[in-house]
Amino acid sequence: MTKYLCTVCGYEYDPELGDGDSDIAPGTDFEDILEDWVCPTCGARKDNFEPTE
Repeated sequence: MTKYLCTVCGYEYDPELGDGDSDIAPGTDFEDILEDWVCPTCGARKDNFEPTE
């Protein structure tokens, strides 16, 4: 599972952890997150993320 980094603030989305604040369950691939999801730290859109691995 690939981690993704927010290019605005540096937040790392780890699919093994998900995003509990946005009801994204652990094990959810970044590609499977809805397009209207935003960075929980800075509010950047999903297209501001890049793969880290």
